[in-house]
Amino acid sequence: MTAAEQGVAGMIHARMAECSPAERRVARVLLAAYPTAALETVAVLADRAGVSGPTVLRFVARLGFRGYPEFQKALRDELAERDTSPLSAYTAEPPAAPGGALQRARRVLPAAVEATLAELPEAEVEAAVKLLADPQLRVTGHGGRFSGLLAQYLVMHLVQVRGNSRLLPAGQVERAGLLAELGRRDLLVLFDYRRYEQPTLALAQAAKEQEAKIILFTDRWLSPIAAVADVVLPSRVDSPSAYDSFVPTVAVLETLIDGTIARMGAAAGDRLASIEAAARRYGLLD
Repeated sequence: MTAAEQGVAGMIHARMAECSPAERRVARVLLAAYPTAALETVAVLADRAGVSGPTVLRFVARLGFRGYPEFQKALRDELAERDTSPLSAYTAEPPAAPGGALQRARRVLPAAVEATLAELPEAEVEAAVKLLADPQLRVTGHGGRFSGLLAQYLVMHLVQVRGNSRLLPAGQVERAGLLAELGRRDLLVLFDYRRYEQPTLALAQAAKEQEAKIILFTDRWLSPIAAVADVVLPSRVDSPSAYDSFVPTVAVLETLIDGTIARMGAAAGDRLASIEAAARRYGLLD
């Protein structure tokens, strides 16, 4: 898979385990100040990582680039993609004539789902399931303008199968109260996609300082939150329209819901039974 297909940050994450200790220092510096650190010269990046210039070049070669200029070109191309908006996508490629929407969806969406599931590291999926199934952790979900719907979708399932799950409140007083209580027994599940939202990054950084765990759902270019997240789950956003598609992300969510229920075993069944009984008792199924 090329840098354009995976994203430079995604390539760094994927190759981290193969790196020498010195190369991992380069990787961490790049991810901690992504993408600006990658636009520095070899000498500046080496100095920031506390390594030699040849170490930086070896790291770049490990990623599959023929040299530092090619590495930086791939990054600049990626940055242009990361800044894509619905308007710029619409302008670059106006909608096709009516009548072919179903055919375009059949061509684009199944391939995007298949590629997403094929590219997900199994270890990251298992780590996410382990966190979501941990009854000692309180789950808080949060997303952006559109991806907030994904957070709501996940939290509604978790409320039924494990409890102790909620969305980050919209009200300032309620939100401040929740954030003041964050600690090592909290799990934040964050959704952040290109045109990444600064308030979500600030939330992740503050939560990390308070020792909360973080699962990040993002695109293949990786939100800056990836630098502080415990688990990173990238998805394709290929779409037949000018808008990025969340269909592949929903497939990842369904995968995690299945894994969480399986890991919890009888406890999930007991929780579902109690939810059903409560709903009948209070007339919530009418």
